[in-house]
Amino acid sequence: MPEVTLGPSSWTPQPPTPNGRPVRKDEIELGDRGIYIESWLPERRSRRRPLLFIHGELAGSWLWERYLGYFAGRGWEGHALNLRNHYWSQSADPASLSFDTYTEDVLAALERFGTHVVIVGHGMGGLLAMKAVERHSVAAMVLLSPEPPRDLRVPARQHELREIPEAYGKDVIGWETLPEKLQRDHRDLSLSDVLRIQHLLGQKPHEAGAARRQVRHGVSVDRSAFEELPMLVIGAGLDRYVPEPTSERLAKWLGAQYEPFGAHSHFGLVLGEQGYVQVADAIRSFLETHRL
Repeated sequence: MPEVTLGPSSWTPQPPTPNGRPVRKDEIELGDRGIYIESWLPERRSRRRPLLFIHGELAGSWLWERYLGYFAGRGWEGHALNLRNHYWSQSADPASLSFDTYTEDVLAALERFGTHVVIVGHGMGGLLAMKAVERHSVAAMVLLSPEPPRDLRVPARQHELREIPEAYGKDVIGWETLPEKLQRDHRDLSLSDVLRIQHLLGQKPHEAGAARRQVRHGVSVDRSAFEELPMLVIGAGLDRYVPEPTSERLAKWLGAQYEPFGAHSHFGLVLGEQGYVQVADAIRSFLETHRL
């Protein structure tokens, strides 16, 4: 697969992470798909498994910045995918994209890193991770407030699906409002967290309505594909998009380890300045327990 990778000479040292270990940034471009992958690497290579981070709707590699720094500073390579038409990846007509095309983007990234990668997905990115792992082996899977598959959700009604536009923005997920209201609704986020998320979710509609319709209708997942696979599901007690009991049901359905964080919101699991470390610590414990 054609790609362009910036080599070590282009890396720029980053400030030390809280535990004192510096990291380096790199980037990978899968040229034939227009996909950009942001990478944060330990200063020294280690035997730890690389982590591939998959964002959800309207997001991008920016969602994972705190995790990238956390794990690179502790010896893990972190690679954050940008789906097509998201953040630094190539622009595309949202009407031409769907959950299926996003799944192919994830598979292209998995093919780049091989079968020894740990895939980490958030929201819709968690469901994308499950669909991709049906077709490509990985070392482990971590799902944060993932959208549930068809077997665990009540399909949306037809009129609800028809109301989803071909392209939508942050107003559809409730983020086109006053920052102070958003902070009240997401109590684990600081005002600076809220402002940053609002800005990075985008100033114009760019998410594929077809993908949202497919998720709401129900995406089938073959759980037999995950037998013997180490899995961790994380739920958030303040999540307004994927309620914490839904994440717990998914963990039981998959036979996965489950970790609930009652005081965290959907974005707070990953981006909350005050709370993300607790979640990252739980993921690190899972990785270390399975010698990943």
